[in-house]
Amino acid sequence: MKVSLLLLWLPRVLTILFALFISIFALDVFGEGLGFWKTVTALLIHLIPTVVILLLLAVAWRRDWVGAIAYISLGVLYLVIAWGRFHWSAYAAISGPLLLIGLLFFLGWLYRAKLDGAS
Repeated sequence: MKVSLLLLWLPRVLTILFALFISIFALDVFGEGLGFWKTVTALLIHLIPTVVILLLLAVAWRRDWVGAIAYISLGVLYLVIAWGRFHWSAYAAISGPLLLIGLLFFLGWLYRAKLDGAS
C-alpha cells in the first residue's frame, strides 16, 4: 500500500514543486526597468512554461500514462532545443526533474496496471 501511495503522490508533488521552481525565473522581468504593462506582459510570457507544466499535470492527474509521455517528452525536448547553449547544470536542473517526474508517472501507471491485472 505504501508503494502505491508513493507512486500516486510523488510525481504530482514534484510537478508542483518544479512549477514553482521554474516560476522563479519569471521574476527577472522586474529588474528590467520596463513600464507597468510591459512588465506584466513579460511576466505572463515568462510564466507560459509554468502554465504548460500545470495544465499537463491536470490531465496527468488521472491518467499516469499521459504524464509519463508528456514530461519525458518535455525533458528531451528541452535537451534538444537548448543543447550547447548552457552549462550542464542548466540541463540537469530543467530536464532532470522532468525526466524523473515522467519516470515516476510511468512507474505509477505500470504499478496500477499490474494491480488491475491481478484482481
